[in-house]
Amino acid sequence: MRKTSILILSLIFIILCYLTFISAKKVFRSDWQLPQAIDHRQEQHRLVLITQDMETPFWDKVGKGARKQAKKDGISLEVWGIYGNNQEDFLKKIEIAIHSKVDGIIIQGLDTAEFKELTRIKASFYGIPIITVANDVPMKESLRRTYVGSDQYLAGKMIAQQLLTDVGSEGTAVLMYDSHQVYYQTERLRGIQTVLKDYPNVKIINAETTDTREQIMAATRDVLNRTPNVNAFIVVNANAAGAMAQEIRKRYQAEHYHLYTFDDGPESLTLLKQGRLDAMIEQSPEKMGEISVELIGEWLSGDTVPLNIDGYFTDIKIVKAEDAL
Repeated sequence: MRKTSILILSLIFIILCYLTFISAKKVFRSDWQLPQAIDHRQEQHRLVLITQDMETPFWDKVGKGARKQAKKDGISLEVWGIYGNNQEDFLKKIEIAIHSKVDGIIIQGLDTAEFKELTRIKASFYGIPIITVANDVPMKESLRRTYVGSDQYLAGKMIAQQLLTDVGSEGTAVLMYDSHQVYYQTERLRGIQTVLKDYPNVKIINAETTDTREQIMAATRDVLNRTPNVNAFIVVNANAAGAMAQEIRKRYQAEHYHLYTFDDGPESLTLLKQGRLDAMIEQSPEKMGEISVELIGEWLSGDTVPLNIDGYFTDIKIVKAEDAL
């Protein structure tokens, strides 16, 4: 019995020695690699860019810049949007992004109570940072982290100065803008009025309109009927430029007037190349997309905290019709 026990113990000892030898051999093999430590920095941030104007030249460039920067920074980015001005669908996409618990939202600002409630209350509740791009809304009302885009007040001043260069210090100019004055348009108007108030012989006619093509054309018709001696139009909401130019062309050659707008309308560049606009403000949409992604990525990583609440302004310049031909 004792011999049997000794034999079994000896056998167990030999097996254990063999297993130890095999394990040691694996550890010291030259091609053996220890498991890599988990690098939490490799986890991708999830961002979404939401716009009201899908497949327009301006917003395509914003999306292009955002995608380019996201790829560079290793960030997951989706671009969502709507076609036309369906605010209900636009707000629904914001809600979906919030409930999906994305890490950050880059968004075309919408100056409405519903938009501000979503950004100020719901997004804040989930701790989701929001950056407005191209179209800003006041920080106090929306709690957005920052804004990336043009200095709209400066843009308004520049277009007013171009009007004075072309028309002189005497004449009549129509300012066409939305009846629901959104923040970026009021900033453009403020810039225009700051310059023109020093020229009392330049008469200003304010023309409010809504966002449908028929109503824009009707408002243009009404102005032309009431004030046939108009010298210039500044279209503050660039989305209205195409309909306005179409209505003017029905009655007069476009050369009869000086026409000005901004490049964020879907028809702005085409109108400029056709010579139906005298000049427009050219912005930097691709740069807006790049900087927005870069900043929100830095904020999420803790590299840039806090962001500048006054915003990060991108370059703007006047482009005249002869430059675009």
